[in-house]
Amino acid sequence: MTIAGNTFEARGLCKTYDTGEVQVHALRDVDLVIGHGEFVVLLGASGSGKSTLLNILGGLDVPSTGDLRFGQQLLSGADEATLTRYRREHVGFVFQFYNLIPSLTVRENLALVTDIARDPMPIDEAIDLVGLTPRRDHFPAQLSGGEQQRVAIARAIVKRPDVLLCDEPTGALDYPTGKLVLEVIARINREMGTTAVVITHNAAIAGMADRVIRLGDGRVLSVTMNDHKLQPSELSW
Repeated sequence: MTIAGNTFEARGLCKTYDTGEVQVHALRDVDLVIGHGEFVVLLGASGSGKSTLLNILGGLDVPSTGDLRFGQQLLSGADEATLTRYRREHVGFVFQFYNLIPSLTVRENLALVTDIARDPMPIDEAIDLVGLTPRRDHFPAQLSGGEQQRVAIARAIVKRPDVLLCDEPTGALDYPTGKLVLEVIARINREMGTTAVVITHNAAIAGMADRVIRLGDGRVLSVTMNDHKLQPSELSW
């Protein structure tokens, strides 16, 4: 599916969790638009609502109120079967922890996805995109943390998703390894035209985005365009 115009359009998104007698307002009246092929960073401290927003964009959670559209498809109010199909066909997820199957090689971890994907790319092509061709027959325990995260990215993109959603993808990595992982995400966004949304508490990463959306207390505090995007190699923190 090719998305013309905006990938996401959200209006009045709210998310409230009931924890006993206390209501937690994770999102409060969030409006946002994310264009096709954009690289967006969601920036905010822990508890700002950025993970909740990412989970709703990815169909892992649903808003309490408000509308969310993916292209022309209304996701808010969709049933679980529709959300499952949306996740399977359109979204690639990268989390802070890699969630690889330890008993499977790099190629076999990706094959789990290609077996159920509608139009996957060749496994070796995805592995090459993340620079791991020499390691494709290794098991996760034989890889460094940065290599495992690059496998997780390859697994996310092998099904040719429209959207790559990344939750603190460098959070468990050291500085030079984190920059390598960001290089891979930027390459996927640039070369495949995949809309990329990265959430982080690290303000330095915002420099590589087309747009930075800052969240606090469940609200959008500001939206900033980057007139001069930095390459990941130019970032420092």
